[in-house]
Amino acid sequence: QASLHFCSECNNLLYPKADPQRRIMVYGCRICQYDEIAENKCVYRNDLLTVTKEQKGVTTDLGTDPTLAHSNIPCPNCGNTDCVFFQDQSKRKQTRMTLFFVCVKCSYTFTDPTIDNQGDT
Repeated sequence: QASLHFCSECNNLLYPKADPQRRIMVYGCRICQYDEIAENKCVYRNDLLTVTKEQKGVTTDLGTDPTLAHSNIPCPNCGNTDCVFFQDQSKRKQTRMTLFFVCVKCSYTFTDPTIDNQGDT
């Protein structure tokens, strides 16, 4: 089980690193020169995958959010004309802004129908 270790000199976070002279793994401070021998020899790595396609995300109960603006664009799912919308910035290099609409009646999420999305909804 991974746990956080803190420097006893300056109270900053200790990071795992290899000590080539002693040939052991230590937790070392990046601020001062303090290090301590690691009891647990496992190093955990968390890889986060970045997705380049716009995604809708969590949209439950957005229709009742009073801070979101309303639009009269018809819902493609049920035809209701009351939708809330919000912007989400993609993580691509061109970083265009995409509008996401959520139907107040059926909570269906869709993108702006006036923009050609190449089949992305």
